[in-house]
Formats: sequence, structure tokens, C-alpha cells
Amino acid sequence: MQTHPIQWYITAPQPCPYLQGREMQTVLVDPAARLRSDHYGRLLGEGFRRSGQFVYRHQCPSCRACIPVRIPVTKFRPGRAQRRCLHRNADLDVRHVRRPDLDEHMTLFRRYLDARHPGGGMESTTRDDYAGMLSERACGVLLFEHRLGSELLAVAVTDVTPRGLSAMYSFFDPNRPERSLGTYAILRQIDEARRMGLPHLYLGYWIPGSEKMDYKTRFRPVEGRANGAWRRIGTQ
Repeated sequence: MQTHPIQWYITAPQPCPYLQGREMQTVLVDPAARLRSDHYGRLLGEGFRRSGQFVYRHQCPSCRACIPVRIPVTKFRPGRAQRRCLHRNADLDVRHVRRPDLDEHMTLFRRYLDARHPGGGMESTTRDDYAGMLSERACGVLLFEHRLGSELLAVAVTDVTPRGLSAMYSFFDPNRPERSLGTYAILRQIDEARRMGLPHLYLGYWIPGSEKMDYKTRFRPVEGRANGAWRRIGTQ
């Protein structure tokens, strides 16, 4: 982090949205900084990730529960449930699009939030906010649409760096639980990282014991970053 001049900011403590009774602080990269893709790749390796225009890492005063995780894609082998997921979704057309229909995406995005994350703080996301998620400020962005015929079922926003892909955000039709579309989107991103010759797919943060985040450790092997080093999580 000291090989190029970047200004850092740290937010004031605020209630943690993940763990009741705890406080959260976040280190932010100066939004005006001109990051290159290789810079952002290095930051990913140090536990940062992107949300819209912001590149950040949790740095809480008395808690280290949030663990950055990533999948070493050449070592990944799908488990039985993941193979079934691939089979169930073999009829989907997955494409990288450069000029999406933002209104169509926002309709699916709002349905997803209403069903899966009510009261989660993203209900006020506007069309412009969503366009900001697709910003290439710090890296290239791949936008994957998953369609059944003409029907849009899922979207995955994926950051591209020389050190790996980062699953920035995905959303999907909440009325198709039998398809496990969130799992399928990650499996396809693993395939894309492997195809591009990149070593890792970064999945953001994992909190041990959080049911909402447990899915991240079902992709094995998975590595977590703690005390400045990446290590395999669990017995894999």
C-alpha cells in the first residue's frame, strides 16, 4: 500500500449492520485517487473491495469478525450440490453485455432487494446509483446477464484486475429458488476467471456463524485473509 501515493480516510464509528451491539469503522481510498487496475488488484489482495465509486476495507476498533475470502480457481472442484446447480441451469444463456437495459436491470434489482434484503439500506438505490456500480474507475468491469430465452433471471457485476476477478454484486429473480441462481452466478465467475488465466475469484467478506454469508465457504477450497496472510479456511 506504500508503493504509490494514495490518500486514505477512516469513517467515524457506526453501528455494525452485521453483528448486533458492535461498532464498525471503514478505511476508504480517496475517491479522487486515480487507481489503475494493478493498484486495485493489489488492494484486493490486502482485503479491500469496491462498492460503487468507493474502495474500502473494514477496520473496526475492537472486532476482526469480517474476513476477506477468495477462491483459488485452478484448485476449485464443484461439490455435488454445485454440480446439480450447473445441470439445472444448463438452459440459461449467460452473456457479457456492455450496454445493458438499465430499466430492466433495476426492475429485477428492486424485486431482489424487496424479497431478500428488506430494510437492508439499499432500497433507495437509484438508476444513477446502479450505473455507478458499473463504473470502471479502478478496474475493468464485466457485466453478466443470465437469461432464460428473453427473460432476465440474474445479473453479476464482476471487477477485473490482473490478480483476479472480484464478485462485486449479484442479484437474481427471487421467485426461482429451485435454480440457486446466486450459486450459479459464482460458479460461472469461477469459470470466467479460469478461462482468463487469473488465479482467484474474490467474494468479499465472510463472518463465521453468519447464515447469510455461509454460502461463501461452500466453494472449496476457500482462502481467508487474517493477520496479513491468506490461508485456507477449515478442513478442505
